[in-house]
Amino acid sequence: MTSFQTRFGAADVDIEAREPSYTGYFSLETLTLRHRLFEGGWSAPMRRELFQRGDAIGVLPWDPVTDQLVMIEQFRVGAIRGSDSPWMLELIAGIVEPGEADSTVAHREAQEEAGCKLGRLEPIATFFPSAGACSEQIRLFIGEATHAQPGTIQGLDTEHEDILVHTIAREQALSMMDRNEINNGHTLIALQWLARHGERLRATWQVAGHDV
Repeated sequence: MTSFQTRFGAADVDIEAREPSYTGYFSLETLTLRHRLFEGGWSAPMRRELFQRGDAIGVLPWDPVTDQLVMIEQFRVGAIRGSDSPWMLELIAGIVEPGEADSTVAHREAQEEAGCKLGRLEPIATFFPSAGACSEQIRLFIGEATHAQPGTIQGLDTEHEDILVHTIAREQALSMMDRNEINNGHTLIALQWLARHGERLRATWQVAGHDV
């Protein structure tokens, strides 16, 4: 099967100006740019606001022996919408600081957000959650959960985190997904991947010389 390749690349965008518009916990830039067109030539210059929030990792801890997932429940300000609950059931995630390895962030955030220790990490997906306006790239992993603390409250006071830790059977989590009860994209992607590849990953980890 031939892999898909986009027609254009980074050299087909001309950024004429970058203007800082806001700097706080996150930042906003206004870009003046033009890009090549499919019909030929270049677009007219346009101004676009770009939300800069840095890259992030997400990790879904999974114990392949018990087939249990470690998931966290926390408040999300962006999910305040009418009478809907802004508390979400999610995988673990964190921002990657400059110079940090993704694996370092995954292990640190698992400990901070869930009191969870991880063994091996399996990279599963890299994606842009909102590329129309945000520069953030998210890189997802399945993590081998070697220790979990379900029912505990975790998180850093300095980041105003109030996180409840859950362990949920993989089959139950997939059923929740099918009932549209998981409402955040990075968790959906990880669960879909695990539904397709979980047994292969379990076998791969066994072949690697570790008992699961």
